[in-house]
Amino acid sequence: MSAYVAPLKDMRFVLNELAGLAEVAKLPGFEEAAPDTVDAILEEASKFASEVLDPINLSGDQEGSILSGGEVRTPRGFRDAYRKFC
Repeated sequence: MSAYVAPLKDMRFVLNELAGLAEVAKLPGFEEAAPDTVDAILEEASKFASEVLDPINLSGDQEGSILSGGEVRTPRGFRDAYRKFC
């Protein structure tokens, strides 16, 4: 199985060229959405997806989540991945 690689080039294009991120960052309340900040967030999200989410993807497909007695049991690795996300 090949490792997941986030399409960062495409994401940057959409945010910068189509959504006009630089202009959005000039709006009141969005000053921290500067292109360099958003790019750093994309880089870290890409690492998280590759290093944490991709390895548990198969268990999610094979095991699935189970609702039993009002509680949800998630596939192997999902609890730890959520904790790393938080």
